[in-house]
Amino acid sequence: MAGLSRQGTTASAVAAATDKRFKRAHVKPSRKRTPASKYLWLGIRAFAMVIVLGYGGYRGVTLIAVAPTLQVGHLVVRGHQRLSTGEVLALVDGLRGQNILAIGITEWQQKLLASPWVESATIRRVLPSTLEIMIHERIPMGIGRIGTALYLIDATGVIVDEYGPAYADIDLPIIDGLASAPTDGGALLDPARTEFAGRVIAAFASRPEVFKRVSQIDVSDLHNAVVILDDDTALLRLGDADFVARLQQYLDLQPALRERLAEIDHVDLRFDERLYVRPVKALPAQARR
Repeated sequence: MAGLSRQGTTASAVAAATDKRFKRAHVKPSRKRTPASKYLWLGIRAFAMVIVLGYGGYRGVTLIAVAPTLQVGHLVVRGHQRLSTGEVLALVDGLRGQNILAIGITEWQQKLLASPWVESATIRRVLPSTLEIMIHERIPMGIGRIGTALYLIDATGVIVDEYGPAYADIDLPIIDGLASAPTDGGALLDPARTEFAGRVIAAFASRPEVFKRVSQIDVSDLHNAVVILDDDTALLRLGDADFVARLQQYLDLQPALRERLAEIDHVDLRFDERLYVRPVKALPAQARR
Protein backbone atom coordinates (compact mmCIF):
# COMPACT_ATOMS: atom_id res chain seq x y z
CA MET A 1 0.00 0.00 0.00
CA ALA A 2 2.86 2.30 0.79
CA GLY A 3 4.33 1.66 -2.65
CA LEU A 4 1.08 2.47 -4.30
CA SER A 5 0.84 5.71 -2.33
CA ARG A 6 4.26 6.88 -3.43
CA GLN A 7 3.45 5.93 -7.03
CA GLY A 8 0.18 7.84 -6.83
CA THR A 9 1.92 10.80 -5.33
CA THR A 10 4.54 10.78 -8.05
CA ALA A 11 1.89 10.60 -10.77
CA SER A 12 0.06 13.58 -9.26
CA ALA A 13 3.28 15.61 -9.13
CA VAL A 14 4.00 14.80 -12.76
CA ALA A 15 0.46 15.79 -13.75
CA ALA A 16 0.76 19.01 -11.79
CA ALA A 17 4.08 19.80 -13.46
CA THR A 18 2.62 19.35 -16.92
CA ASP A 19 -0.57 21.32 -16.16
CA LYS A 20 -0.09 24.70 -17.80
CA ARG A 21 -2.88 26.26 -15.77
CA PHE A 22 -0.44 26.76 -12.91
CA LYS A 23 1.66 29.20 -15.09
CA ARG A 24 -1.26 31.38 -16.24
CA ALA A 25 -0.91 34.98 -15.12
CA HIS A 26 -3.64 36.31 -12.87
CA VAL A 27 -2.93 40.10 -13.67
CA LYS A 28 -4.83 41.69 -16.54
CA PRO A 29 -2.57 43.06 -19.24
CA SER A 30 -2.36 46.87 -19.36
CA ARG A 31 -3.98 48.69 -22.19
CA LYS A 32 -1.77 50.52 -24.67
CA ARG A 33 -2.30 54.35 -24.70
CA THR A 34 -3.61 55.77 -27.89
CA PRO A 35 -2.03 59.00 -29.39
CA ALA A 36 -5.16 60.94 -28.48
CA SER A 37 -4.90 60.04 -24.82
CA LYS A 38 -1.24 61.04 -24.77
CA TYR A 39 -2.05 64.49 -26.16
CA LEU A 40 -4.90 64.88 -23.71
CA TRP A 41 -2.62 64.12 -20.81
CA LEU A 42 0.00 66.57 -22.06
CA GLY A 43 -2.68 69.22 -22.48
CA ILE A 44 -3.89 68.72 -18.93
CA ARG A 45 -0.35 69.07 -17.60
CA ALA A 46 0.29 72.19 -19.66
CA PHE A 47 -2.98 73.76 -18.51
CA ALA A 48 -2.13 73.03 -14.90
CA MET A 49 1.29 74.62 -15.40
CA VAL A 50 -0.28 77.73 -16.91
CA ILE A 51 -2.63 78.02 -13.94
CA VAL A 52 0.26 77.76 -11.51
CA LEU A 53 2.42 80.26 -13.37
CA GLY A 54 -0.48 82.67 -13.87
CA TYR A 55 -1.34 82.66 -10.22
CA GLY A 56 2.29 83.15 -9.30
CA GLY A 57 2.55 86.08 -11.73
CA TYR A 58 -0.64 87.62 -10.38
CA ARG A 59 0.62 87.37 -6.83
CA GLY A 60 3.96 88.84 -7.89
CA VAL A 61 2.34 91.81 -9.63
CA THR A 62 0.07 92.39 -6.66
CA LEU A 63 3.00 92.46 -4.29
CA ILE A 64 4.91 94.86 -6.54
CA ALA A 65 1.90 97.15 -6.87
CA VAL A 66 1.61 97.63 -3.15
CA ALA A 67 5.34 97.65 -2.39
CA PRO A 68 6.09 100.83 -0.37
CA THR A 69 9.54 101.16 -1.92
CA LEU A 70 8.01 101.57 -5.42
CA GLN A 71 5.55 104.31 -4.50
CA VAL A 72 6.39 107.77 -5.87
CA GLY A 73 7.88 109.68 -2.99
CA HIS A 74 10.12 112.28 -4.65
CA LEU A 75 9.33 114.68 -7.52
CA VAL A 76 12.27 116.60 -8.96
CA VAL A 77 11.46 119.54 -11.28
CA ARG A 78 14.04 120.84 -13.76
CA GLY A 79 14.17 123.35 -16.62
CA HIS A 80 11.58 125.82 -15.28
CA GLN A 81 12.32 129.52 -14.96
CA ARG A 82 9.08 131.46 -15.02
CA LEU A 83 6.97 128.77 -13.35
CA SER A 84 7.75 128.03 -9.72
CA THR A 85 8.32 124.48 -8.50
CA GLY A 86 5.04 124.66 -6.61
CA GLU A 87 3.14 125.65 -9.77
CA VAL A 88 4.60 122.70 -11.67
CA LEU A 89 3.79 120.24 -8.87
CA ALA A 90 0.23 121.57 -8.71
CA LEU A 91 -0.23 120.48 -12.33
CA VAL A 92 0.55 116.86 -11.39
CA ASP A 93 -1.33 116.81 -8.10
CA GLY A 94 -2.15 113.21 -7.19
CA LEU A 95 0.98 111.69 -8.69
CA ARG A 96 2.80 111.31 -5.39
CA GLY A 97 2.12 107.96 -3.70
CA GLN A 98 1.26 106.04 -6.88
CA ASN A 99 3.21 102.99 -7.98
CA ILE A 100 6.11 104.22 -10.09
CA LEU A 101 5.85 101.30 -12.52
CA ALA A 102 2.10 101.57 -13.05
CA ILE A 103 1.69 105.30 -13.76
CA GLY A 104 0.90 106.42 -17.31
CA ILE A 105 3.77 108.76 -18.19
CA THR A 106 2.05 110.20 -21.28
CA GLU A 107 -1.12 111.04 -19.37
CA TRP A 108 0.76 112.99 -16.70
CA GLN A 109 2.88 114.79 -19.28
CA GLN A 110 -0.31 116.01 -20.92
CA LYS A 111 -1.45 117.43 -17.59
CA LEU A 112 1.69 119.57 -17.48
CA LEU A 113 0.74 121.13 -20.82
CA ALA A 114 -2.29 122.70 -19.15
CA SER A 115 -0.08 125.66 -18.31
CA PRO A 116 0.41 128.04 -21.28
CA TRP A 117 4.00 128.52 -20.14
CA VAL A 118 4.78 124.83 -20.76
CA GLU A 119 5.65 124.15 -24.39
CA SER A 120 6.72 120.54 -23.75
CA ALA A 121 7.39 118.31 -20.76
CA THR A 122 8.91 114.91 -20.09
CA ILE A 123 8.74 112.68 -17.03
CA ARG A 124 11.47 110.12 -16.31
CA ARG A 125 11.39 107.28 -13.78
CA VAL A 126 14.35 107.01 -11.42
CA LEU A 127 13.85 103.82 -9.45
CA PRO A 128 12.88 103.03 -6.83
CA SER A 129 10.65 106.05 -6.00
CA THR A 130 11.72 109.25 -7.81
CA LEU A 131 10.26 110.99 -10.86
CA GLU A 132 12.18 113.69 -12.73
CA ILE A 133 10.01 116.30 -14.45
CA MET A 134 11.74 118.26 -17.22
CA ILE A 135 9.95 121.45 -18.31
CA HIS A 136 10.57 123.33 -21.56
CA GLU A 137 8.96 126.74 -21.24
CA ARG A 138 7.68 128.96 -24.03
CA ILE A 139 9.78 131.98 -24.94
CA PRO A 140 7.73 135.15 -25.56
CA MET A 141 8.69 136.95 -28.76
CA GLY A 142 6.87 140.16 -27.90
CA ILE A 143 4.07 141.90 -26.04
CA GLY A 144 0.94 141.76 -28.17
CA ARG A 145 -1.55 144.57 -27.84
CA ILE A 146 -5.11 143.26 -28.23
CA GLY A 147 -7.56 146.09 -27.72
CA THR A 148 -6.38 147.82 -24.59
CA ALA A 149 -4.78 144.73 -22.99
CA LEU A 150 -1.20 143.53 -23.32
CA TYR A 151 -0.22 139.85 -23.56
CA LEU A 152 3.01 137.86 -23.74
CA ILE A 153 2.93 136.02 -27.08
CA ASP A 154 5.29 133.37 -28.43
CA ALA A 155 6.31 132.80 -32.05
CA THR A 156 3.58 130.20 -32.62
CA GLY A 157 0.84 132.61 -31.63
CA VAL A 158 0.17 131.20 -28.18
CA ILE A 159 -0.87 133.76 -25.58
CA VAL A 160 1.35 132.83 -22.66
CA ASP A 161 -0.01 135.23 -20.05
CA GLU A 162 -1.32 138.74 -19.58
CA TYR A 163 1.51 141.21 -19.30
CA GLY A 164 1.73 142.92 -15.95
CA PRO A 165 4.04 143.98 -13.11
CA ALA A 166 5.13 140.37 -12.53
CA TYR A 167 6.88 140.49 -15.91
CA ALA A 168 8.45 143.92 -15.60
CA ASP A 169 11.87 142.37 -16.23
CA ILE A 170 10.83 141.27 -19.75
CA ASP A 171 12.05 143.90 -22.22
CA LEU A 172 10.30 143.13 -25.52
CA PRO A 173 8.70 145.30 -28.21
CA ILE A 174 4.96 145.89 -28.30
CA ILE A 175 3.35 144.26 -31.34
CA ASP A 176 0.27 145.83 -32.89
CA GLY A 177 -1.95 144.45 -35.62
CA LEU A 178 -2.08 140.82 -34.42
CA ALA A 179 -5.81 140.69 -33.72
CA SER A 180 -7.98 138.66 -36.06
CA ALA A 181 -10.98 140.09 -37.83
CA PRO A 182 -14.35 139.37 -36.17
CA THR A 183 -15.23 137.08 -39.10
CA ASP A 184 -12.26 134.73 -38.55
CA GLY A 185 -14.18 132.21 -36.47
CA GLY A 186 -13.36 133.59 -33.04
CA ALA A 187 -9.56 133.20 -33.19
CA LEU A 188 -7.97 135.95 -31.11
CA LEU A 189 -4.75 136.19 -33.13
CA ASP A 190 -4.39 136.16 -36.90
CA PRO A 191 -1.97 133.31 -37.84
CA ALA A 192 -0.52 135.09 -40.89
CA ARG A 193 0.19 138.28 -38.97
CA THR A 194 1.66 136.32 -36.09
CA GLU A 195 3.99 134.50 -38.48
CA PHE A 196 4.96 137.82 -40.09
CA ALA A 197 5.74 139.33 -36.69
CA GLY A 198 7.84 136.28 -35.87
CA ARG A 199 9.92 136.77 -39.03
CA VAL A 200 10.51 140.44 -38.25
CA ILE A 201 11.57 139.76 -34.67
CA ALA A 202 13.76 136.80 -35.64
CA ALA A 203 15.61 139.06 -38.09
CA PHE A 204 16.15 141.73 -35.43
CA ALA A 205 17.24 139.14 -32.86
CA SER A 206 20.31 138.43 -34.99
CA ARG A 207 21.43 141.99 -34.19
CA PRO A 208 20.91 142.47 -30.45
CA GLU A 209 22.28 146.02 -30.50
CA VAL A 210 19.58 146.94 -33.04
CA PHE A 211 16.79 144.85 -31.51
CA LYS A 212 17.09 146.50 -28.10
CA ARG A 213 16.21 149.85 -29.71
CA VAL A 214 12.95 148.58 -31.23
CA SER A 215 9.99 149.79 -29.17
CA GLN A 216 6.96 148.89 -31.32
CA ILE A 217 6.17 146.81 -34.40
CA ASP A 218 2.97 147.04 -36.43
CA VAL A 219 2.09 144.08 -38.67
CA SER A 220 -1.38 145.17 -39.74
CA ASP A 221 -0.15 145.17 -43.35
CA LEU A 222 1.40 141.80 -44.23
CA HIS A 223 3.58 143.51 -46.85
CA ASN A 224 4.83 146.38 -44.74
CA ALA A 225 6.16 146.08 -41.21
CA VAL A 226 6.21 149.44 -39.43
CA VAL A 227 8.71 149.98 -36.62
CA ILE A 228 9.08 152.67 -33.96
CA LEU A 229 12.36 153.05 -32.06
CA ASP A 230 12.48 153.73 -28.33
CA ASP A 231 14.21 157.10 -28.81
CA ASP A 232 12.35 158.20 -31.93
CA THR A 233 8.76 158.95 -32.96
CA ALA A 234 9.09 158.37 -36.70
CA LEU A 235 7.22 155.47 -38.30
CA LEU A 236 9.78 153.37 -40.18
CA ARG A 237 8.23 151.42 -43.03
CA LEU A 238 10.41 148.38 -43.72
CA GLY A 239 8.32 146.37 -46.19
CA ASP A 240 8.31 142.55 -46.00
CA ALA A 241 12.03 141.71 -46.31
CA ASP A 242 15.55 142.91 -45.43
CA PHE A 243 14.29 144.32 -42.15
CA VAL A 244 17.68 144.69 -40.47
CA ALA A 245 19.45 146.24 -43.47
CA ARG A 246 16.66 148.78 -43.98
CA LEU A 247 16.54 149.71 -40.33
CA GLN A 248 20.32 150.08 -40.27
CA GLN A 249 20.06 152.41 -43.26
CA TYR A 250 17.83 154.70 -41.24
CA LEU A 251 20.08 154.51 -38.17
CA ASP A 252 23.04 155.59 -40.28
CA LEU A 253 21.14 158.62 -41.60
CA GLN A 254 19.24 159.46 -38.42
CA PRO A 255 21.62 162.19 -37.13
CA ALA A 256 21.62 164.02 -40.47
CA LEU A 257 17.85 163.76 -40.85
CA ARG A 258 17.27 165.15 -37.37
CA GLU A 259 19.46 168.13 -38.15
CA ARG A 260 17.32 169.01 -41.18
CA LEU A 261 13.87 168.12 -39.85
CA ALA A 262 12.60 168.79 -36.37
CA GLU A 263 9.80 166.25 -36.53
CA ILE A 264 9.42 163.31 -38.91
CA ASP A 265 6.12 161.57 -39.44
CA HIS A 266 7.40 158.53 -41.32
CA VAL A 267 10.31 157.24 -43.34
CA ASP A 268 9.68 154.80 -46.18
CA LEU A 269 12.65 152.44 -46.54
CA ARG A 270 11.11 149.87 -48.90
CA PHE A 271 12.94 151.05 -51.98
CA ASP A 272 16.47 149.92 -51.17
CA GLU A 273 18.90 152.78 -51.82
CA ARG A 274 16.21 155.45 -51.82
CA LEU A 275 14.22 156.55 -48.82
CA TYR A 276 11.30 158.90 -48.56
CA VAL A 277 10.93 161.15 -45.55
CA ARG A 278 7.73 162.93 -44.66
CA PRO A 279 7.83 165.58 -41.97
CA VAL A 280 4.97 166.08 -39.56
CA LYS A 281 4.17 169.64 -40.67
CA ALA A 282 3.29 168.44 -44.16
CA LEU A 283 0.34 166.40 -42.86
CA PRO A 284 -3.07 167.54 -41.60
CA ALA A 285 -3.55 166.65 -37.95
CA GLN A 286 -6.17 163.97 -38.71
CA ALA A 287 -3.92 162.24 -41.27
CA ARG A 288 -1.18 161.36 -38.80
CA ARG A 289 -1.39 157.75 -37.68
